[in-house]
Amino acid sequence: MNAAPNRDIETIRLKGLVRYGDALRMQRERRAAVEQGLKGNALFLLEHAPVITLGVKAEQGHILGSSEELAAAGVEVCESDRGGDVTYHGPGQLVAYPVLDLTLWRPSIRWYLRALEEVVIRQLACYGLEAGRREGFTGVWVADTKVAAIGVSIHQWVTCHGVALNVDPDMAHFGLIVPCGIADRPVGSLKELLGQAPTMAQAMDDFEREFRAHFAREGA
Repeated sequence: MNAAPNRDIETIRLKGLVRYGDALRMQRERRAAVEQGLKGNALFLLEHAPVITLGVKAEQGHILGSSEELAAAGVEVCESDRGGDVTYHGPGQLVAYPVLDLTLWRPSIRWYLRALEEVVIRQLACYGLEAGRREGFTGVWVADTKVAAIGVSIHQWVTCHGVALNVDPDMAHFGLIVPCGIADRPVGSLKELLGQAPTMAQAMDDFEREFRAHFAREGA
C-alpha cells in the first residue's frame, strides 16, 4: 500500500519589516529544499519594507513615481520572477508566500491561482465582506475595488511568491505605480472598507486558518 502524501505545511511568521530580497532568498532556499525532498511545504507570513516589485510581464512605464519621489517615500524597486506586472508591498499589507509541492494536490497553475483567491474570499467573508473574482484578472475584489493581488512562480511544480492583502497600508504609495497594470480600477484596503481593520496578527491568523482549511479539503 502506498503511503499517504505528506501535505503538512509549516507556518513561518517573519518578524518586523522584511526586505524583499531577503524574503525572496528564503523562499528560493525553501523551494530548493522541497524539490530535493529535504524539507516539507511551508507558508511564509510577513510584512515587507516598502517596495515596488516588477513581475516578468512588468512595463517600466507602470512605475509613475520618479526616482526622487521613490527615495523620498523610502520605497525600494526590485525585480521579481513572479508572474504579473508592477505591484507595491509595504507595512500594513499581509504577504503570504506558500512554498508547496503541487504534485501533492493538483499540478495546475490555474487551479492554484483560483485556490489562493478562494482562501482570501473566505477570509474576507469572516469580516462581513462579499469578495469575489473579476473576469480576466487575477486577485480578489470587493465590488470594483481590488484588495488582494496574487502573483506566483512555479518550478518543478513547487510554488513561490503568492498573495498580498491590503489590511491597512499607506494607500498613497499605490499612487507611485499602475497597480498590476490596471489603470481603470481602484485599489483598496480593509481599513477603507471596514472602517477599522483587523490587526495584522489577526489577519495572519485568519488567513492561515482559511489557507489550511482549503488545502486540507482539496487534499482529501
